[in-house]
Amino acid sequence: MPLIDRRSLLVGGLAAAAIWRPLGSARAASFNTDPFALGVASGAPRADSVILWTRLILENASAATSADPFAPAPKPVLEPIDVEWMVAEDEAFSKPVRSGLFRAVPDFAHSVHVEVTGLQPGRWYFYRFRSGNATSPVGRTRTAPADSVDTLRLAFASCQQYEQGFYSAYADMAGRDLDLVVHLGDYIYERSYGAQLVRKHETGVPSMLYEFRDRYALYKSDPQLQAAHAAFPWLAVWDDHEVTNNYANDQAPDAPNPAEFFARRRAAYQAWFEHMPVHPSLAAGFDALRIYDHYRFGNLAGVTLLDTRQYRSPELEGFAGDDRPERTMLGPAQEEWLGKTLVASQAKWNIIAQQTLLAERDTRSGPATAYNLDGWDGYRAARGRLLESVQTSAVQNPLIIGGDLHAFYAADVKRDFADEKAQAIASEFVCGSITSDAPSQASLATALAENPHLKFASDKHGYAIMHLRERSAEVDFIGIADRKQQNSPAAVFQSFAVADGAAGVNRL
Repeated sequence: MPLIDRRSLLVGGLAAAAIWRPLGSARAASFNTDPFALGVASGAPRADSVILWTRLILENASAATSADPFAPAPKPVLEPIDVEWMVAEDEAFSKPVRSGLFRAVPDFAHSVHVEVTGLQPGRWYFYRFRSGNATSPVGRTRTAPADSVDTLRLAFASCQQYEQGFYSAYADMAGRDLDLVVHLGDYIYERSYGAQLVRKHETGVPSMLYEFRDRYALYKSDPQLQAAHAAFPWLAVWDDHEVTNNYANDQAPDAPNPAEFFARRRAAYQAWFEHMPVHPSLAAGFDALRIYDHYRFGNLAGVTLLDTRQYRSPELEGFAGDDRPERTMLGPAQEEWLGKTLVASQAKWNIIAQQTLLAERDTRSGPATAYNLDGWDGYRAARGRLLESVQTSAVQNPLIIGGDLHAFYAADVKRDFADEKAQAIASEFVCGSITSDAPSQASLATALAENPHLKFASDKHGYAIMHLRERSAEVDFIGIADRKQQNSPAAVFQSFAVADGAAGVNRL
């Protein structure tokens, strides 16, 4: 199918008003500003359904424009607003297939989460919203295939600190021929850091719900990010910066008061829900929010999303060999679910999408060792259980994807990383950051020298594309020329292949 006209994703359908069907009395006043300023998105694609998202931005609903740090909390718009939605087979909306009315309420920041059911598997659809006198941009989405499928192309990305660069990577992504985008976390950043910032958060570290809402609204106001959301369905999980750096379960380094941190986490989880194209059932409660899930794309691929933040044990303060078996990264319930999910999978390729690098990474030159204890190296027993689930399930062609480290990595995943002759049981690919500061080239060189199972590393910024076929998986690392420049060009700078039935990374 030809790609959607990108201009229509940003400006909306010009012929929209003529073909909307009346759906009853919608409670929506005439807007003086564009309520769809944050764009549109879709996600969670199944064979017969998809989630549509938008959020109405209403006048006087946000404190983000206030220059006074001591200004009182904003007064919310309290009225519910009815939003019409429509799904069609074509971009001109001459062949509508589903439509309805969604009541956006202030309790959820007037966000819209519509589960559209009864769709055909493995096909593209177009969608948009209307409220009062305002019509949204047009979005494009795709349901998952149900049975036999020959190919699947997905992008994966993470770590998009707003101040440290522009979103040229998303502009490049929006123009490519993809079926799906997987976002692996750090969608927002809670605080400022780094040098040579190209734009500003303009507000401090969020801790209250309206502050997290403002931070998401700022990030989602970026037109290049909006274009990538409007072009493809997304699967999304979080990492730590959606709440605070290096938090673990109900504890955080910058939060000595557990009750205060739990309230902050609850607010952060609710704001994440309000701004992501995820299932509306998640609104049931935000003290805990299950985001781990599994998606099937015909007989070709399974994508398993993991949550490595909400259930993990506290970070170790020091490292002296292996950690205790009871320490966990996923929590017992998620570990059990993962094992059952892998056993049940019949897919040719099985993608495990988690937040960081699963493979071991010694970061110190010479015989001494050092590890990032915020990652899987601080949870070795938990990593062993994950890899045991991969092996005992006999799942076909496991592929691990991750982010978090602001660097590209390709790795062979083994049960015993100390044994250079040990066979790989999975192949792993970590995408670089969209914008967030990268590690030094020297640190990456050390990682490659000390860890033979790490086959590649790069400090470039960008994202990755995985192309699955029956006999092979190919991964392209796509780098941005200069994250500090608007509309910086992007190009593939390294490619890899994994052969069917033969775990292990091969550079192309």
